Order: sequence, then structure tokens, then C-alpha cells
Amino acid sequence: MDTSVTIIGIVIAVIVAIPVYFSARTSAVNKAKILDIKKRFNPNHPQDFDLTESQSNKTLVLDQKNRKFILMNFNPNQQESVYVDLKTVSSCKLVLTSDSNSDTILKIDFEFQEKESQKKIVIPFYDFDDDRIKQISAYQDHMFAKKWLKIIQDSI
Repeated sequence: MDTSVTIIGIVIAVIVAIPVYFSARTSAVNKAKILDIKKRFNPNHPQDFDLTESQSNKTLVLDQKNRKFILMNFNPNQQESVYVDLKTVSSCKLVLTSDSNSDTILKIDFEFQEKESQKKIVIPFYDFDDDRIKQISAYQDHMFAKKWLKIIQDSI
């Protein structure tokens, strides 16, 4: 009786420990990737990026003092990071692309307008084709993008 209870206890502990281990490992890898990208854009002071937030394979980072912004997309299909110096930008807005027959959001982009050249810098934020969960993730990403749009506009 005692042996079977011990074995069951060990099996349950292993079942619980495996997902916790993989979750912690993934978190550590993502933190290392984020730090490497911060170092790439600010090698001397990566800690200056004081505002960092992640959701749905996307990490947005802002250096409020020096007005620098990085959008990191860790989507398995398309991993990229885009840097924007907010000192050279006059405005920022969200551009939503919807399906013509419905309210389905197909794309969400950040659109920055440069001060001097009036050139538009378009940074893709959400793409329906890359999304596994589809509209649930689209809504969450849209709310996340709106929140960060306000933060970026306050920093410009």
C-alpha cells in the first residue's frame, strides 16, 4: 500500500514538474532574446528601455527618457524587431485592415510619420494569416495596440 502511494505521488510530481520546467525555460529564452535585441539597438545602456510589455508573441519596449521604441515580433513564421527613434517622428496611428464583407480584422499596423521627410513608416503588428487563435487574438492584440498607441503618442 505504501509503495503504490509513493509511486503515484512521484508520477503526479513529474506530471506537474515537466510543464513548469518548460514554461520557465521558455521564459528565460524569451528574456535573453529581448535583452539581446535591446543591446543591439542600445549597446551601452540596454537598461534604458524602462517600459517593456509582452503579449501574444509580441514585445513592445520603450525608452521614455531618450524616446526610442522597439517592436519585437516572435511569431514562428516571421521573427523580426523594428526600431523607431521617436525624436524623428511627428505622429503615430493605428491602421486597421478589415475584411470587406465583415468586421473581421485582417491586419493591424502602427504607422509613424517622420517629421522632416513626411515619409510614413509602417510596422506590422498583427496579421490574421499568422494567427492561430484568429479573432480572439485579434481582439486582444487590438486592445494591446491601442494601449501602446497612447503610450507612444505621449512619448512623441
